[in-house]
Amino acid sequence: MSDLRGLSKENCIVIIPMYNPDDKSKLVIDGIIESGFTKIVVVNDGSDADHQAPFLYAKSKSECTVLVHEVNKGKGRALKTAFEYVLKNEPNAKAVVTVDGDNQHKANDVLKCVSLWAENSDSIILGCRNFSKEDIPFRSRFGNKMTSFVFRFFCGLKISDTQTGLRVIPTKYLELMNEVEGDRYEYETNMLLTMKKKKISYLEQTIETVYIDDNETSHFNPILDSLKIYKVILKFAFGSLGASVIDLLMFTISLYVFNNFYESKIAILLATILARIISSICNCLYNKKVVFKSKSSISKVLVRYYTLCVCQTFLSYIGVAGLTKVFGIGDKEILVTIVKMIVDTTLFFVSYFIQKGWVYKEDDKAKN
Repeated sequence: MSDLRGLSKENCIVIIPMYNPDDKSKLVIDGIIESGFTKIVVVNDGSDADHQAPFLYAKSKSECTVLVHEVNKGKGRALKTAFEYVLKNEPNAKAVVTVDGDNQHKANDVLKCVSLWAENSDSIILGCRNFSKEDIPFRSRFGNKMTSFVFRFFCGLKISDTQTGLRVIPTKYLELMNEVEGDRYEYETNMLLTMKKKKISYLEQTIETVYIDDNETSHFNPILDSLKIYKVILKFAFGSLGASVIDLLMFTISLYVFNNFYESKIAILLATILARIISSICNCLYNKKVVFKSKSSISKVLVRYYTLCVCQTFLSYIGVAGLTKVFGIGDKEILVTIVKMIVDTTLFFVSYFIQKGWVYKEDDKAKN
């Protein structure tokens, strides 16, 4: 343990963001100090007058530095404030350890995470709880499993505890983390998405699952804060969904017009092409600027995007034309539109992963 204590003292700074904390925060501070950490940054995120005692206690400890937000700005902003302080005042720090102030993160687990980081200094370490136990509060168990599923399916991130506040972050990533969007609980989710985008390696360390008084002291609102978190993830799908609406509308209008001049197969082909051209322009620009925020050149993105677009258009045509022929509904515009909705919904999931993994993928030059 002595080597680990020395490593903690020399290289790691513990960050504890707190908003209206109770006396359990004193246990957190004491546990961290007893574990050998000599530098702790406590952030008072606009706590009211009735909850100042824990911060006075922290100030009484030589190991602690207390930073203050005059008003509540959110956990994400509190973390950024601490990161900025470390970058400015702790040039020798190699990593920071973020710890929640409600005593759900035990000092022994903090040391486990730091030990794993010491062996993998380029990786971010996530202290992950076990949510399979029956004594876990339902809102936490359900919310985390749902978020973990969405992360894995839509983002390709296999993380068992997406809401963990115990993380070891090498200081070389702090400037990047300060650029991550979000000031409240969604910030920690955005951090994970940034890790994926920038290909930052991460490892999980199993930690004790602690819930005190059914987690009543948590400031995480399971409805409002979950919406903020899923808003980040759903942004990936919104561009394609919006383009699908435009595509479907233009397809229906065009098909109605073309059916007056051409046979069914030709009308479907022309309507599909025209609708896809219009919707794809909207989708490509939205994805580049809003969804993936890619720094790749527009020319490279366009070549990749329209390569995918041509393939997807062809597959859409084959699927719609084939199914309408099988069911004999080529002259019934509404039924053909329904078939197209089914075909394009399937293609949506395929194209999403291709867009995220290839079309908007940044090369090393663009990242820099």
